[in-house]
Amino acid sequence: MNMNVEELRTFFARRVVGRRIEYFEEVESTNSEALRLAQQGAPEGTVVMADAQTRGRGRLDRVWESPPSKNLYLSVLLRPDIPAVSSSLIPLMTGVAVAEVVAQYCPGRVRLKWPNDVLVGGKKICGMLTEMRTRGDRVQFVIIGIGLNVNMARLDFPRGLRETATSLRIETGCEAQRLDAAARLFEQTERWYRIFLQGDSAAIRETWLRYADIVGRRVEVVFGNGVQRGTVSGLDASGALVLEGETGAQRVLAGDVYIERL
Repeated sequence: MNMNVEELRTFFARRVVGRRIEYFEEVESTNSEALRLAQQGAPEGTVVMADAQTRGRGRLDRVWESPPSKNLYLSVLLRPDIPAVSSSLIPLMTGVAVAEVVAQYCPGRVRLKWPNDVLVGGKKICGMLTEMRTRGDRVQFVIIGIGLNVNMARLDFPRGLRETATSLRIETGCEAQRLDAAARLFEQTERWYRIFLQGDSAAIRETWLRYADIVGRRVEVVFGNGVQRGTVSGLDASGALVLEGETGAQRVLAGDVYIERL
């Protein structure tokens, strides 16, 4: 272990995010471990961290490359006392929190890709996976998984990802302290979670749109075998992407968004 996790435990013991930290040298998936702890009654703010994952998961059942001693792999357990239908902004909230952390290292170069991939210079530097369990019509708990590429060199990535993925090290030209990046993630996640609980959905949507920079652009959204096309007009109250097309406004709830090239 080359991260002094005890420093994080001491610093965040009296906060929400990070009040309990479970660290593993290797785990299949931090989300899977957080799910197990949540079902055992772990408190809100519990964080599962790992030096490496053997089965890191991304959105749409994709694999997240998780080599040891390079990056941050962590999952945060939240227990908001809200109706399940009100949880749809949590992925966007997480994207904003991570974007603000990455922007501290790469100011002016960070973009969000709907719903919450974080890009620098058009390349993916962080992915997130949000999973939720409900009891009746209310949220029982939410797990936010974050994989942030910190010290990967270009050749550390599999050949098929070298042109589309990046890291803080690649973008800044120097190694970053994973402990410092983790502390910043804890702080920003808690900050934006408080904003979410206060009901300030407008602040989340407006900040997300500022980082996304896609309002007014024509996009296509691919989900399975389907494709939606239109011009982005914004986000609705639930966080769905709104496209204006030939048949009027359409809401996008899932998929991969690509800006159409003229």
